[in-house]
Amino acid sequence: MAKFTDLAGRSQLGIVIGVAVVVSLGLYGMVYKEMITANENQQRLLQAKLKENADLKQYEGRKVEMEQRIAGLQQQLETLNRIVPSEKEAPQFMQMMEDEAAKAGIEIRRYTSLPTSTREFFTEVPWDMELDGSYYSLLSFFDRVSKLDRIINIAGLRMASAKKPGPANLKKTYTYAATESVVVGCTATTFFSRENQQPARPVKK
Repeated sequence: MAKFTDLAGRSQLGIVIGVAVVVSLGLYGMVYKEMITANENQQRLLQAKLKENADLKQYEGRKVEMEQRIAGLQQQLETLNRIVPSEKEAPQFMQMMEDEAAKAGIEIRRYTSLPTSTREFFTEVPWDMELDGSYYSLLSFFDRVSKLDRIINIAGLRMASAKKPGPANLKKTYTYAATESVVVGCTATTFFSRENQQPARPVKK
């Protein structure tokens, strides 16, 4: 078999070219094709991202407006949570009533939690309450409660003289100060937005 160096110049050139072609085809199949495929995939991803950016660009000028709307909605949600909380919040309710009673100058003697009533969008939480003070102090207390952010309805009002408390139908009578001329029994109903809660256990003070 003839050696490569023994071949004519044209034959040597042909062999070199043939080998180069084979190597190039091999490289194309093994490397270049994968690179081309990867570049095509990257190009598709780039086009998708450019389209996404173009779609979002229309909202760029409305960013401030949208942020203001979000802030407004958050403020509305906070207001609604004060009016109708998402939880029963019994301690907060009692603290709220105690604060208003102290401002009005009356005494709240007892709270008893009554069974709750679940409605479509909210739950009613009634409390049987007993309180006493002067007539005008009690009027001031109920006026203050009516102006609270949280909705509290007063019903079943039973009022009597501290000297003859029987008509108020209280669970217990107390030693009243000279300024505490009137005793009252009533049902204070508040609300919360969470559904499917278990009925509350009686809580006495």
